Amino acid sequence: MIASHLLAYYFTELHHDHVQKVDKFLYHMRLSDENLMDVSKRFRREMDKGLGRDTNPTAAVKMLPTFVRSTPDGTETGDFLALDLGGTNFRVLLVRVSSNGKQKVEMENQIYAIPENIMRGSGTELFDHIAECLANFLEKLGIKDKKLPLGFTFSFPCQQTKLDESFLVSWTKGFKASGVEGRDVVGLLRKAIKKRGDFDIDIVAVINDTVGTMMTCGYDDHHCEIGLIVGESLSYICTHMLELVDGDEGRMCVNMEWGAFGDDGALDDIRTEFDREIDAGSLNPGKQLFEKMISGMYIGELVRLILVKMAKDGLLFQGHTTPDLLTTGHFQTSFVSAMENKKNNEGLVSAEQVLRGLGLDPSPEDCVATQRVCQIVSTRAAHLCAATLAAVLRQIRDNKAAERLRTTVGVDGSVYKNHPQFARRLNKMVRLLVPDCDVRFLRSEDGSGKGAAMVTAVAHRLAKQHAERQRILNTLRLSRDQLLEVKKRMEEEMNRGLAKKTHATATVKMLPTFVRSTPDGTERGDFLALDLGGTNFRVLLVRVRSGKRRSVEMHNKIYTIPQDITQGTGEELFDHIVHCIADFLEYMGMKGASLPLGFTFSFPCHQTRLDQGILIKWTKGFKASGCEGEDVATLLKDAIHRSEDFDLDVVAVVNDTVGTMMTCGYEDPQCEVGLIVGTGTNTCYMEEMSNVELVDGDEGRMCVNMEWGAFGDRGELDDLCTEFDRAVDDQSTYPGKQRYEKMISGMYLGEIVRNVLLDFTAKGLLFRGKLSERLKTRGIFETKFLSQIESDRLALRQVRSILQHLGLTSSTCDDSILVKEVCSVVSKRAAQLCGAGLSAVIDKIRLNRGLEKLSITVGVDGTLYKLHPHFATIMRETLRDLAPNCEVTLAQSEDGSGKGAALITAVACRLRDAGK
Repeated sequence: MIASHLLAYYFTELHHDHVQKVDKFLYHMRLSDENLMDVSKRFRREMDKGLGRDTNPTAAVKMLPTFVRSTPDGTETGDFLALDLGGTNFRVLLVRVSSNGKQKVEMENQIYAIPENIMRGSGTELFDHIAECLANFLEKLGIKDKKLPLGFTFSFPCQQTKLDESFLVSWTKGFKASGVEGRDVVGLLRKAIKKRGDFDIDIVAVINDTVGTMMTCGYDDHHCEIGLIVGESLSYICTHMLELVDGDEGRMCVNMEWGAFGDDGALDDIRTEFDREIDAGSLNPGKQLFEKMISGMYIGELVRLILVKMAKDGLLFQGHTTPDLLTTGHFQTSFVSAMENKKNNEGLVSAEQVLRGLGLDPSPEDCVATQRVCQIVSTRAAHLCAATLAAVLRQIRDNKAAERLRTTVGVDGSVYKNHPQFARRLNKMVRLLVPDCDVRFLRSEDGSGKGAAMVTAVAHRLAKQHAERQRILNTLRLSRDQLLEVKKRMEEEMNRGLAKKTHATATVKMLPTFVRSTPDGTERGDFLALDLGGTNFRVLLVRVRSGKRRSVEMHNKIYTIPQDITQGTGEELFDHIVHCIADFLEYMGMKGASLPLGFTFSFPCHQTRLDQGILIKWTKGFKASGCEGEDVATLLKDAIHRSEDFDLDVVAVVNDTVGTMMTCGYEDPQCEVGLIVGTGTNTCYMEEMSNVELVDGDEGRMCVNMEWGAFGDRGELDDLCTEFDRAVDDQSTYPGKQRYEKMISGMYLGEIVRNVLLDFTAKGLLFRGKLSERLKTRGIFETKFLSQIESDRLALRQVRSILQHLGLTSSTCDDSILVKEVCSVVSKRAAQLCGAGLSAVIDKIRLNRGLEKLSITVGVDGTLYKLHPHFATIMRETLRDLAPNCEVTLAQSEDGSGKGAALITAVACRLRDAGK
């Protein structure tokens, strides 16, 4: 036996020479302290990329939020289930937590295998298998009839949106189950359990195995804020402040998924030919490159490839190989651990046994060389692990602005636990790279199952609060049946508004605009347009050119109407408007010019001809006296005459929605509907003259100004109005009026959100029950905040900055998430209500024309529609669902209703000049 000679041989010069030969062969795999410090700096940069709002999408190290923000506080009690899935075996656990003056955790568990055909089969098969094993466990313990809370440790890269919702980014560790990537794994497990029907559980949390490890160790050591797994595969957790999720206060557990470090080329200069060969032969080439350099799944294979190469080069085994040595996976990582056991030279004995098991006839030199190969590969793995861990420690230290950091790292994984030298090498290198950090490594003795139960226990305590929040938000969520009812009621009110008999009592007034033609391309000349529809208004000079290369050139200037004028007298309001027109004409070098003018007046008006508009009532916060019941064109002319600076020919008074329709109609002849969703909201469309009973004549069509903001003023929407809508209405300038507008327009959505937040805070469901004085201020939560908060690119850190603006300086990450959800619910309802109303308009046009299918374009304008990241999409989806026989194109008006007013004026001048 060769073993009897190994002790003597070990200390010979020949041994030293052979080790040197291996060291020379694997020169690029041996990393210096400088190399490792450089790797640590690179990893820190990758962390910053992963944490950054703008750089996260392209970062290799994703720094995924886990939504675990709290550790057990000792008050948790109860029975909890845990499911620990992270490899070919998984565990089901029952964890009993008690706190009768002393924290106590008791556990029962069962290990189940996942056959390879299920690992690589379908996702349905995988989750059905898990559900079957879970049922078996519950049956054995006699608790199948109990509905217990469960924590799901799912140890794969995931994108979490909340604690119990996690979307698999990509499989690792040899899993390839189809139909799972991109889907919520909690939802898949729930579906599998529901399909069985023989038991029920409450899945409270889904976490990563390293989160579980951190929580397990954190239960015993409150300094533990890092979890590390070095086993079959590799992942990593730390808790510290994140730009990606939170702001300057509070922490969240972050799933770093550092196995992907290097996928962007950051490690190319230290990867060897053997690393590249392993990657090329893996199930996921080009992915998880760092994991392939240091995890248990690949360490043994790295050694095997090196031995094959050395043998082929005549450096080992007298140049001989065997089928077993040439077979992928036949050199296990456990062999590496055995060969590096220094106790009584057991490592060299193991080397001989392993090599002979592979069909080789090793010499003593071969055994020593093989042992040295194992040392180099495992040392590199430990040192690379230390380099990245050092970067995390520096990040936490810097976040805390501490001169020295005291922290504990909870560790689990077969490589760390079973390799005789890995832990020592890792610990030593960490202390060398970050001497200003006092680090304790605490081994997790009972796995990630206990951690999942701990997260579940904390989450279960908070579940009642969540349920109450959702109960309140559900009052703002609309079903399809409710939206169909809104469509039906809108249709009824439209018909009431068109009919002479019911017009007076209709809430949707369906006002004739006397606009009956769109541009035909022959219009030409210079026209002024005045666009008044809110606290800002525009004066425009529009130059229309006809012919083959027809064009519209515009110059405009925006003016503000102070609030005291909007609430003053009509004479003051129109004098201010005329003063601004004079300023514009002087600005354009046209002082004293007399031009035809189109007046976009975006308030409910009754028209008897194109150049006249009788104001029915003010909306949008205007209350100028002496205007309601008067012709606004006459009021404008009177103000012009009072100024004596210039004279204008007021040709047309139009609504902003009419202007929007005409603007888009200039480019698209199919545009027959105009929609505004901004500070206010309204719609117009081309109605059949035979249906417009307020105007004589049955031939052709006329644009009807719906003034649909008043829909609901007779109680049509009372069953959909919430306590928050009623609060907004009660505090508005005109209570009981414009009910539809108050549910969907930009002037009110922020105020609805503010009232929801006030209610949540008063009930202790938000901001820890602490109410900010600024949040009590009416109008402080502007609708633009909804657009900003709901932006897909906006991290929760920026949400928190908005909350800070509202005086909520102590808001947490969870507060930011909830505020975002409230904004989403309120804006979605608005978009759906708008889509339901619009579906009534579109379907009416289709039915008017006796068409089975209708293709039509809607011209749209307004800040809410344009700036909110999801409003247009939700409205379009609702429209498609409620009006399935209509193919609708939504054309965004890029240059506002001013151009439309000028085009209407141009058309009117053309018809007037032609004597029509």
